[in-house]
Amino acid sequence: MMKKTSFRTRKSSLYDKNSLEPFKISRSKFFNFLSCQRCFYLDRVIGLKEISSPPYTLNNTVDELLKKEFDYYRKKKIPHPIMLKNKLNFIPYNNENLDTWRNSLTGGIAFHDEKTNLIIHGGIDDLWLDLDNKKIIVVDYKAQSSSYSVSASTYLDSEWRLSYKIQMDVYVFILRKMKFEVSDTTYFYVCNAEKKGDKFDNKIDFEVSLIPYKVNINWIEKKIVEMKEILNRNEIPEININCEKCAYLKGGSSFF
Repeated sequence: MMKKTSFRTRKSSLYDKNSLEPFKISRSKFFNFLSCQRCFYLDRVIGLKEISSPPYTLNNTVDELLKKEFDYYRKKKIPHPIMLKNKLNFIPYNNENLDTWRNSLTGGIAFHDEKTNLIIHGGIDDLWLDLDNKKIIVVDYKAQSSSYSVSASTYLDSEWRLSYKIQMDVYVFILRKMKFEVSDTTYFYVCNAEKKGDKFDNKIDFEVSLIPYKVNINWIEKKIVEMKEILNRNEIPEININCEKCAYLKGGSSFF
């Protein structure tokens, strides 16, 4: 069994303020910075790895199947049934780079901010095209299981879904920096696994909902500059009392 280490060993994952090479920050790491500057600094500068979590294999399976499904309609250049159901004059957007943009590990969409020399990047799920105004629409697939039906008026209200909204803000921001005409309105394609059946029967039924979200990207550039300032610090930021990880660390220190 490979010995586990709590520190990063890959140099590209660690920020060096003396390096002239652009430093890559993923969309998820950007959210980590927004959530807690201390944990972000410990990760990107000191190299302290976050505790790993098990892979979301069922969610990933839903994502993969949806991509294949929408690609079917993409090749035919016709609307997907969800678009017709919601009376949207859309078709799946076709671009030769789409598969690359979907893979955040080997590709993704990216923007190099020359002021900070940071590259902000991430992997999208899908893009649709509004045939009325010819603008691209960012779409993210979400799989879940709830006893309650998904509501467009309440889906994004919960605090833990703040990351969903920031995710869309960042994707639209990057794509516009890549010179694409992108709509302010994005969509979450939510697949909710139902629990109504009396038995499994080797299948799970999903209720599908389309949740619109109007992005706000005006705050992003300022936060990128702030993130650069944190990366350049010589001292570790103070413990954030609103951060669960910091609170755990602070609470645990009383035992030693």
